Amino acid sequence: MSSASAKETKLTAPYGSWKSPFTADLVSGSDTRLGGFTADPRGLLIWLESRPTESGRTVLVRQAEKEGDKPVDITPKDFGVRTVAQEYGGGAFSISGDTVIFSNYKDQRLYKKSMSSEDSVPVPLTPDYDGPLVCYADGVFDSRYNRYLTVREDRRESSTNPTTTIVSVDLSINNIEEPKILVGGNDFYAFPRIDRKGERVAWIEWGHPNMPWDRSELWVGYISENGDIQNRTCIAGGDPSIVESPTEPKWSPEGELFFITDRKNGFWNIHKWVESTNAVLPVYSLNAEFARPLWVFGMNSYEFVLNPGQKNLIACSYRKKGRSYLGILDVTQSSISLLDIPFTDIKNITSGLDCLYVEGASAVHPLSLAKVILDDQKSKAVDFNIIWSSSSIDSDYRPYLSSPELIEFPTEVPGESAYAYFYPPTNPHYQASQEEKPPLLLKSHGGPTAETRGILNLSIQFWTSRGWAFVDVNYGGSTGYGREYRDRLVGHWGIVDVNDCCSCAKYLVDSGKVDGERLCITGGSAGGYTTLAALAFRETFKAGASLYGVADLKSLRADTHKFESRYIDNLVGSENAYFERSPINFVHKFSCPIILFQGLEDKVVLPNQARKIYHALKDKGLPVALVEYEGEQHGFRKAENIKFTLEQQMMFFARLVGHFQVADDITPIKIDNLD
Repeated sequence: MSSASAKETKLTAPYGSWKSPFTADLVSGSDTRLGGFTADPRGLLIWLESRPTESGRTVLVRQAEKEGDKPVDITPKDFGVRTVAQEYGGGAFSISGDTVIFSNYKDQRLYKKSMSSEDSVPVPLTPDYDGPLVCYADGVFDSRYNRYLTVREDRRESSTNPTTTIVSVDLSINNIEEPKILVGGNDFYAFPRIDRKGERVAWIEWGHPNMPWDRSELWVGYISENGDIQNRTCIAGGDPSIVESPTEPKWSPEGELFFITDRKNGFWNIHKWVESTNAVLPVYSLNAEFARPLWVFGMNSYEFVLNPGQKNLIACSYRKKGRSYLGILDVTQSSISLLDIPFTDIKNITSGLDCLYVEGASAVHPLSLAKVILDDQKSKAVDFNIIWSSSSIDSDYRPYLSSPELIEFPTEVPGESAYAYFYPPTNPHYQASQEEKPPLLLKSHGGPTAETRGILNLSIQFWTSRGWAFVDVNYGGSTGYGREYRDRLVGHWGIVDVNDCCSCAKYLVDSGKVDGERLCITGGSAGGYTTLAALAFRETFKAGASLYGVADLKSLRADTHKFESRYIDNLVGSENAYFERSPINFVHKFSCPIILFQGLEDKVVLPNQARKIYHALKDKGLPVALVEYEGEQHGFRKAENIKFTLEQQMMFFARLVGHFQVADDITPIKIDNLD
């Protein structure tokens, strides 16, 4: 069919009413998440995936030995591999040879299991404390002492102020003993990493009121004959005149310590420590981000590449202006060879046998794991193969995909810009009348120190294929654009993010891309706060959806977990600002409909925040709905709840703002003050 005749056969129907193959079932069932990956000694990939169809259970999986065979589950059905250290977890497993050590979600104990024997039963390594009171993350094997070094978060004395340390777990004994504390005294620890000989250990630590991306410290200690850590030295972050947040220390095969820090240029770049002179040297300087903020344990942004010429090579990726680049860094030459692969977005990297495994995505690839084979010189990619994908859609869906356009728009601060990804309505079978402009759904990401990415995300395609325009905003304070951009939000949360979201919507209206009378906003967690603040303090949007969003900053500070307990002090500032920027205190300023979604086991934003907003808006007479989910925490993991949230948001906006009939057969929930 020619493109001209394809246009002739398009049905004319209002934006938002189009029929789409991207059903909520497809979106929710395909929301498989990745919780880390590595390669075993044979070069086979091992990864951790969460399965929405199994109530979000996280399973350790190994790549099949024969091509075409199905991957094999390593962990049995009654185990879930997940740690709740710092609530957000990460670094939940580690392998050595045939052995895997992992955190079990239900009791948070560490278990050991053989990977080659499917029938082998996981054996507990840490004490049973009658419940998930002690959790572990980011562990590494110490072969010299036959032990496991790991970050431990101990909630036995206080669940709100647990003690975090680096401990060792003995692997040589049959009876379970209390782990031995090796490093303690600060508020937080991450990345304990041992050199190849087992003589030195590096780690990252930080203390209140800093988050790890504000200021952190890199330390090295020497391991004594009895396994204790002595002669400790602060390598980076200890000089108060240098603002930096070192992260991801790693020992090279030759025993040199590399790490990433943002000293001097304000971008996370790769550095190395010269032990003999105690100097820190940049390996390669670029105004681009080689790392991400430490929200979860176990990130792996770079990897040493073994090569026949014995060159000092590092596989790494960096992020610049909304795009990722994969490259091989020659440490001696201080030069990067970029690798040409289909991913435009890269998260983690690990080495296999003569290959790299890369976690990435693009506008046409959902989050995936790919095997990248390099040439003999390790300077070019000669093969690219996707091994695992978070969602699988066949070629029939391709014509429905809306491609993200990176937009740079002016903010309220003269001369300053912010960034967003704009997705136009796209459906090969439909068009709207020429007079109509599409409704817009603007998404404000969580964090707020995080970044949204322009990748294939079926939950965005759900909207665009039905005729909505969608924009995903990286407001000032987002990561990926350096420290200066990140620091725009310091002391200004609830102002800069709100202004930037409103400016973005206005920019799209002024560009003629969307209907200014049908602007909606959605966000989860910190993005839910930006949503509620935009609806309370501005009149840009006509309706909003808050997913486990913050309504009361003071309550958040009082109730939230230790990791973030001082975070908002930096973001908000004075006591007066806590009051003035909390939407719950200004319910009289809300003037449009809101739908709220909340998990009842949320420890980050407690359920009472959503209830307060709901009751206040209900009493005020505004259309409002509250959906609460049993068994869900901060972020929804169960397929049925992901589906319900998506469908009910769409029905809510269609009924109250869109003024069109949706094509899907969905029963809307009752909306107070409307039904």
